[in-house]
Amino acid sequence: MSLLNTKQTLISMAVASACVAMPALALAQEQAAASAAPQENSNVIPEVRVTATRHSTSLLRTPVSVTAVTQDELTRKGITDVRGLSGEVPNLQLGSATDGSSGVKISIRGVSSNDFTEIGNPAVSLNVDGIYTPRPQSALALLFDLEQVEVLRGPQGTLFGRNATGGSINIIPNKPQFDQSNGNASLTFGKYNLRQVTAVQNIPVSDNFAMRATVMAVKRDSYLNQEQDFYAANFPEFGVTPARDAAGNIIPDVDQRHNRKVGPSESYMNKNEWAARLQGRWRATDKLEWLGAYERYTNRGAGDIALKDCRMAAGTAYACPGGQWDVKINVPGELDWTIDTFRNRLTWNLSDAATVEYNVSHSVQKRRQIRDGDSGYQPLAADINIYGGFVNDSAGFTNSSKFKTTVQELQLRGEQGSLRYVTGLFWMHEKNAIEFGEDSISAMVNAPGVPYYNLYSQTDRQADSMAVFSQLDWAFAPKWNLTVGGRMTRDVREDKNGLFYDSGTSSDPYSYFQGQYTPVPGRFFNSSDLKPGMGAYYGVAGMDPSIIPDVSNNRDAWNKFTWRLGLSYQLTPNDFVFTSLSTGYKAGGFSDKQNICARGLGGNCADRTPGPHYTFLPWKPETLTNFEIGYKGRLLDNRLSFSATAFHSRYKDMQMTGAVEMGKIIPAIPCTAANPSCDSAVLYGTTNAARAKISGLELEGKYRPWAGTEINMQYSHLRAKVTSYPDYTQTWRDVPCGPFRETYGVEPCVRYTGPNPALVGRFPANVVGNDLPNAPRNSARIEASQRFEVAGGYQLTPRLSARWQDKMYFSIQNLDNPIVGNMQKAYATYDASLRLSAPDGAWRAELYVNNLSDVFAKNNARIVDPGYVIGQYNEPRMFGLRLMADW
Repeated sequence: MSLLNTKQTLISMAVASACVAMPALALAQEQAAASAAPQENSNVIPEVRVTATRHSTSLLRTPVSVTAVTQDELTRKGITDVRGLSGEVPNLQLGSATDGSSGVKISIRGVSSNDFTEIGNPAVSLNVDGIYTPRPQSALALLFDLEQVEVLRGPQGTLFGRNATGGSINIIPNKPQFDQSNGNASLTFGKYNLRQVTAVQNIPVSDNFAMRATVMAVKRDSYLNQEQDFYAANFPEFGVTPARDAAGNIIPDVDQRHNRKVGPSESYMNKNEWAARLQGRWRATDKLEWLGAYERYTNRGAGDIALKDCRMAAGTAYACPGGQWDVKINVPGELDWTIDTFRNRLTWNLSDAATVEYNVSHSVQKRRQIRDGDSGYQPLAADINIYGGFVNDSAGFTNSSKFKTTVQELQLRGEQGSLRYVTGLFWMHEKNAIEFGEDSISAMVNAPGVPYYNLYSQTDRQADSMAVFSQLDWAFAPKWNLTVGGRMTRDVREDKNGLFYDSGTSSDPYSYFQGQYTPVPGRFFNSSDLKPGMGAYYGVAGMDPSIIPDVSNNRDAWNKFTWRLGLSYQLTPNDFVFTSLSTGYKAGGFSDKQNICARGLGGNCADRTPGPHYTFLPWKPETLTNFEIGYKGRLLDNRLSFSATAFHSRYKDMQMTGAVEMGKIIPAIPCTAANPSCDSAVLYGTTNAARAKISGLELEGKYRPWAGTEINMQYSHLRAKVTSYPDYTQTWRDVPCGPFRETYGVEPCVRYTGPNPALVGRFPANVVGNDLPNAPRNSARIEASQRFEVAGGYQLTPRLSARWQDKMYFSIQNLDNPIVGNMQKAYATYDASLRLSAPDGAWRAELYVNNLSDVFAKNNARIVDPGYVIGQYNEPRMFGLRLMADW
């Protein structure tokens, strides 16, 4: 039963009792009015039902740490994708990728993944109507017309299985209804020219067939002040001055082939999205029902971009010349992204006690994206002595990608006496293709005047996951319940003829120009030397013939059994306690084939035999074992619902993605004290990094002290600590070993000289005892609303909310430095709204403001050599007017 139906039943019963002597027509009118009244009219906290056990159960009698967020709550908070849930659920953090992959970093209780590519796997599984969705980009699809979003915390290795080490998010759409022809719509106008519209219509075609159509569109200008970048290096002390054309005009050094003037509607951080869903529901017989859905999501925005943290850089040589939102761009963002999904569900009620359910989903995700990689931040004269580069200019190009996924799941569930069970088979197949490249036209980390580029052309990258699972609940005594569950999973991954082009393997350092530019002593190239056809943007055709690609043909497989044990006790009808011991697992993997020694002089390493040495950088699965104990209950005459969970987890073989040091190369240019790691053989990939222990406390409550008042509150405490990482070395991309360390008082990188052969030549650091990334120690939220009856039967409801969280690190090194710290300081944000509701509840108008104090807060970040922080930011202050109507 839905929340609305539960509420309607309660009100109808109350009205019927009070009006038993009224005429039938008057009674019917009262019941209709009660049914239309907003849910918050009751002082009793309504029952919430969830599907965390694959059965529909009361939230307060479900032995899992789960939070349900309704569509009304999402709408009221202006949440349009899962990133908006950050801070709304205990120990849930979400952030945007800083690499241009359009991925979402989801972290629950400090468990997360920072690989958003087609070879990576999230640590928190994403499900739509219970069906697994593997690609993290799918989390950015719009949230609309939902029954609720369920966030399950802790490993869900039995029922939600694949890649649910940290937990699971289940997005549950509203279903077509046979007995009601109704709909709703909302229209929002806001700051930065926000225009958002949602429309829903339920269509009962017959007594046993219904349809539901939904559409949502969001457009908003960017909050950035994006200017064109025409940078030209001017360092006369090094003999470098801007080149000029025949008319005497300065020729920019940064690439101008993509540069164009764009307004706020086309700048980075804009919104231009729409989505639609069409569902059909057919009750073929009393025992057989079909539910089908087609959904399309489209994003034509500019994408996002990482920005310098201007507050941290203030007072340094890298201080921002403007404000936080000022940026200079020579590669405007372009995003052409669609997700088409077909879902089908067949439900067969074998009997009153047993049901067979078959789910199948097929989705095709296509994305083309262009992204500026440097955000216009250029070197200083002091940097040139260290790095040699006079210009910083890079870009990333997803020329094409096509991710095809088919997921099938067959379930048998039911109840037999004191037993409740669910058992099933799961199969997923992915076939992904992508062409992605990067251009560093003239980067600080390259030799002067030498451009670098690479390209990944993967046309057939496949993954299969197969599992059998079962979970049994046994009410072995009047108030006791025992849970036993297990899942056996086999994961397989295979690459076929994938190509990786790396200009560092070419004998010609100027291969980027494809023979159309001849180096002139004393003259560095500029944008006039860049022609169409050069670089990663042009795909394989843009690669010089001297670059011989590495060809990836590889296959690997992993097997894992995960399980769950639980015990619960119903103390009273309103008090429920539970405990569980459960496990989670994330599959292993491997990278593209790469030559470890490719960057060495003549393609040689210093610690290996001459010639190429190849690796796929394989990594093992990660696992997590979690113990928790919890309480859920209703207090104060059912006006207060409250839950508390304490947990402790052991996290093994944690997967971390970044720069991985593989040994030492023979450097082309001798290393200096300022750049000691230039002889490191560094590849980008994933390793099994560490062990950690995670413990914490989560509190949630909802209170209605008197008529019209509702208070929602939550608090979470988290200690996610690294307990072992013997081979950690300071070569991760977000913790470079640059000279900024000495400048800003950071502990220097020191090369290892001890007896451990695994660390020889590297720069180890002790990170034991450090916090895991995206794991603030404490966080809290409180929200209060009061409904007032005003003239004419209208209702006025002001609502205030405050959210606070502790300092949060984005790197396992916990670099706690006020200038180059890879963290976000503790902060608080405040939201407010004022809603006016019509007497019959048919329409509502709401004024809102989010992030009232206009806090600049990062949700992801990394350190950039030569010494500043760039990150992805939460949105600034937003305000507007929202109009809603039901019919």
